[in-house]
Amino acid sequence: MPIWKRNLFVCWFGMFVTGIGMSQLAPVLPLFIQHLGVQDKAYVSQLSGLAFGITFIVSAIFSPIWGHAADRFGRKPMLLRASLGMAIVIGCMGFAHNVYVLIGLRLLQGIITGYGTACTTMIATQTDKENAGYALATLSTASIAGSLLGPTIGGFIGENFGMRDVFFFTGALLFVAFVATALFVRESFEREDKGVLRFKEIWRLVPEKSLTLVLFATFFVLTIALYSVEPILTVYITHLSSGAGHVALIAGITFSASGLANIFAAPRLGRLSDRIGAHKVMLASIAIAGLLFIPQAFVTAPWQLMILRFLLGLTSAGLTPSVNILLKKITPQQITGRVFGFSMAAGYLGVFAGSVLGGQVAAWFGLRYVFSLTGALLLANAVWVYAKVYRKLAVRPSEAAVVVAAK
Repeated sequence: MPIWKRNLFVCWFGMFVTGIGMSQLAPVLPLFIQHLGVQDKAYVSQLSGLAFGITFIVSAIFSPIWGHAADRFGRKPMLLRASLGMAIVIGCMGFAHNVYVLIGLRLLQGIITGYGTACTTMIATQTDKENAGYALATLSTASIAGSLLGPTIGGFIGENFGMRDVFFFTGALLFVAFVATALFVRESFEREDKGVLRFKEIWRLVPEKSLTLVLFATFFVLTIALYSVEPILTVYITHLSSGAGHVALIAGITFSASGLANIFAAPRLGRLSDRIGAHKVMLASIAIAGLLFIPQAFVTAPWQLMILRFLLGLTSAGLTPSVNILLKKITPQQITGRVFGFSMAAGYLGVFAGSVLGGQVAAWFGLRYVFSLTGALLLANAVWVYAKVYRKLAVRPSEAAVVVAAK
């Protein structure tokens, strides 16, 4: 078996386990904050947004640092560092005795994270051109599958065993990923003597600077929108349930509904992008997602929210892949990794901004306003994408012109 294929299997398992571990924290985080002694609902929403989002803003800062370290020391050491570090830190969250310790550990998690990014970089650099698309597409399904199962598992553990056990179980899963990586991943790494390109040198090689910046900004706005409701979704379901039990489990299923729809829709929207163009799929997905957020503010029962979240997952499956496809097409191959690194940093910043924005809007105006504001933000972004991306690419005979420009 080729090394890239064996590493793909191991990295897929590692990202799958990591996806389960990371996503199962989301539905129990507000409940755990309440368990730690915070009872005011508005304050719980604020702290949930901060605790959820702080990991990602710190990750945005440290991602380029770990990327530079990977160029110097290899990708496998970065995989081992991230998986073992997250296993220890997330396991320690189960021992947190107040919310400030929890937030501090979430910050530390952001410093040491990066397993998925390191996996993607390793597979992209090891796989030949004929199999690169297959390998990266296969790898991307790992996080989606893990995110699908994670919230339900987290809700089940939180309800039947206790909130702290969710963190212990997550840490154990990440330790399994560390062991699998240590035993089975193979990398023949030779450090290059040439210096690493600085930002100005990389930017000089980008052929379509304005379009690249628009795609970065679009990815930032998309992640703001998609993650604005993450910290308050459990609180919202508690409000809709009117004191009924099984809140953690219902919240987990609601989180998972979008993931299930993503797995179903992503390959189909990918094939549609190949036929009609990623810019068309992206515009339609943003507009429909914006429209689907608005009725979520007016639901009266959890099952109604589950249905709308599932429909949202069908459309959101075309958002991030479309941005990545367009970035790949307009970016020269020798700087693709760096450009995707900057895109990932924009995404991390968007996750933080969305989490904090959702928590603040819920605290000041109410839970339902988060969904209305998010829908309006996506619809405004759709107008911007139409003006800056869709119209620019639509006037070309085909997207092949973009590829030629990138070369």
